[in-house]
Amino acid sequence: MHIAILNQHHHSPDCPATCRHYTFMEVLAKKHRISLVASDAWRRTQITSKYNWVPEGVELHECKTQYANKMGVVKRASSFLKFAASAFSKTMKLAKPDVLWAVSTPLTTPWVVAKVARLRGIPWVFEVQDLWPSFPVAMGAVPGKWMQRKLFRIEKSLYQSAAHIVTLSPDMTDYVLGLGISPEKITTNYNGTDLELAKAVSAEQVENLRTKYKTQGKKVVLYAGTYGRANDMPTLMQTIESMASDESILFICTGTGYYQPQLQQLASRVPNLLLLPPQPRNEIFPLFQLADISLSPFNNLPILSVNSPAKLYDSLANGTPVIVTNPGWTKALVEKYNCGWYTPAEQPEALAQSIKQILADTEGLKIAGQNAIRISEELFDRQKLVKDIEAVLVKAAKLK
Repeated sequence: MHIAILNQHHHSPDCPATCRHYTFMEVLAKKHRISLVASDAWRRTQITSKYNWVPEGVELHECKTQYANKMGVVKRASSFLKFAASAFSKTMKLAKPDVLWAVSTPLTTPWVVAKVARLRGIPWVFEVQDLWPSFPVAMGAVPGKWMQRKLFRIEKSLYQSAAHIVTLSPDMTDYVLGLGISPEKITTNYNGTDLELAKAVSAEQVENLRTKYKTQGKKVVLYAGTYGRANDMPTLMQTIESMASDESILFICTGTGYYQPQLQQLASRVPNLLLLPPQPRNEIFPLFQLADISLSPFNNLPILSVNSPAKLYDSLANGTPVIVTNPGWTKALVEKYNCGWYTPAEQPEALAQSIKQILADTEGLKIAGQNAIRISEELFDRQKLVKDIEAVLVKAAKLK
């Protein structure tokens, strides 16, 4: 079977990113022909050079496109449109695939795939990584009511035209169902994680980090992710500053994004924040095992509660319980499986109090960590999740 994937945000494990589709393509390319149409933007974020830019056997058709989390609305929109135009041209020229696979965000990617699918008579699968346009609308990036209505109409038409829809969380599935899409047309496939990378971490690696960062005798709280405008970084920074006098707790943050300058300023004036540069995929796992707990914060916006954050899965795979801040499916997950805790978003005092109480409960931490590994093996193993994706693609291809 020939599968063509369109993904503006392709990256390799040498980048500070989740690499869901890299893992999936590694597996799928052993049985199927894979053509990837992607941007070259993430090439500039590579930290190491241990991996091929695409897995062995994957045919790369690359579009020259700039992109960075720090971009404003106009520059992002320009990036999305440039990729859409280039991707359309390249996808139309491909040897005819059996199925097209659109990875969204942004919404322009599935829009292009839907156009190609119609023109070439190819079924397509719509993978929803974030709800667009709901997310940018909620963040104030689409101020005009006319444009908002137009984008929501496009979104619904794309759900209707896709042969199948893949969502990354149960709450995303509920959203799509609420638009009148048949449940038979939707598959929930968690973002997941690479369990083999977690299992490959040695105790020696963790101890070396403990020595390197002088965390002996301290409890470590880790934030590993984007310093973005949706990630409630002001609350995290206020929490860190309010706990600066507690020498027993150290916050470690690793990533990049909009709030990086403010975090750098904070790290220069408080003793309890260690700011690390972004880490390649395989090197983030020892950091999670160094930590006692990790944080997965988002702004207090209902649309963000549907998210499927990579840092949640990576943390749980390493036996590190997580504090989440959204009252959606992640809250239900950590409470049901006792692998983390919920604290309301945008409440620094509550977050600080939760951190202190959780770190004081040594036995509770141990149990939550054991539960985290167990649930990761049951639900979040990408080597299992890719089989469900393959089944969706095979079924969609038979519809032509």
